[in-house]
Amino acid sequence: MKTSLPAKLLQALSPWRNAPAWHIAFSGGLDSTVLLHLLADLANTETLPPLSAVHVHHGLQAAADAWPAHCQSICNALGVPLRVMRVQVQPGASLERAARDARYQAFTEVTGAGQVLLTGQHRDDQAETLLFRLLRGAGVRGLAAIPAQRPLAGGYLVRPLLDVPREALEAYAHEHQLKWIEDPSNADPRFSRNYLRHRVFPALTARWPQAVANLGRTAEHLSEAQGLLDELAQLDLRAAGQPSPFPWLHLPSLALAPLCELSDARQRNALRHWLTPLTRLPDSGHWAGWHSLRDAKGDAQPLWRLADGEVHRCGQRIWWLPTTGSEFSDAAVSWPDPQNPLELPGNGQLKLIGEAPEGPLQIRYRQGGEIIEVPGRGRRDLKRLLNESGLPGFVRGRLPLLYQGQQLLGAPSLAGLWRAPSDDWHLHWMPQTCDQGLS
Repeated sequence: MKTSLPAKLLQALSPWRNAPAWHIAFSGGLDSTVLLHLLADLANTETLPPLSAVHVHHGLQAAADAWPAHCQSICNALGVPLRVMRVQVQPGASLERAARDARYQAFTEVTGAGQVLLTGQHRDDQAETLLFRLLRGAGVRGLAAIPAQRPLAGGYLVRPLLDVPREALEAYAHEHQLKWIEDPSNADPRFSRNYLRHRVFPALTARWPQAVANLGRTAEHLSEAQGLLDELAQLDLRAAGQPSPFPWLHLPSLALAPLCELSDARQRNALRHWLTPLTRLPDSGHWAGWHSLRDAKGDAQPLWRLADGEVHRCGQRIWWLPTTGSEFSDAAVSWPDPQNPLELPGNGQLKLIGEAPEGPLQIRYRQGGEIIEVPGRGRRDLKRLLNESGLPGFVRGRLPLLYQGQQLLGAPSLAGLWRAPSDDWHLHWMPQTCDQGLS
């Protein structure tokens, strides 16, 4: 027996029935109009979370100026509150991607803790996405195409119509005499997805009528395969996730040795999983940077540059350093009142705990050749002490040093394994957190 569209929608949304709210991404097009109508109709007979609609106005074409009013009239008729959000689309190589980024940033602002944002992508969209990414040479994660659900802000993005063919949505819309917007840009074959939709898929389905359904099923298989790869990555990262010897340095890091025991393919799989929340992933040609970093000599300190930061190797550990707008300054900073914490430009905060030495005091950064007095060991070369401590090289240039005139009095006690220079006081440095990064 064929399941009705409302029953199929309710089944898809059953895990989210207790969410605080459901927001419908409402462009005014066919897909979102059907989704909104279905949910508004179901709310008359079912106990659903509070419904609201969100229309994102990109301002990319003159015709779009009339769409918020159209969406408002539909929502008024259905008794659903509407929020219109105007966004700025950043110029770039791909207008489609820039508009999508702006749209999802707006959705992020709307979706509160535990709330659900619902979008109207359907089975034909899934097939187009799979073929589009296949032609771009995507890996398994990309070929898994559109996920039915994923985290969004503090809640979730859910696509409850992903198993529904477009023709079923059209039939529902005509049956209920719905009116929707036809975006003129959807007919422009210069956009890749439109080219696939209007030129490629008609030819495919003429020869293979089940092409769309079969591609959707392939995406499900690939999504399952990606789930298995994710489970394997979690196992491998657990072995490499042994605690850092510098717990105060709040940056993601991994032990290198457990990774090196894996095959190249498993290394890439584990690193993709680790890097996914941190940066855009490298394409196939950029993995040579990982091999160079991994295979460098033990005393080298190589780095691998990625889109949103760098992976550094220090000894037998790799560290992630995000790119940030925070500018670190290595200029000297006076510390007229060491009883109060000192804010270091782009470098966190420094506290002096205990009885401060006589001033005037100043914070400087390494220039090379520094000598420091270590109780019980005499005057020692700072570079050698840092080498003994194993402190990562990317931190050493940021290490705040306390000077009295030309005399180096001390460095933060957390930076090395040697004793503080005085029992009367010691320095406590709090670097910037991982969210701020170390630029």
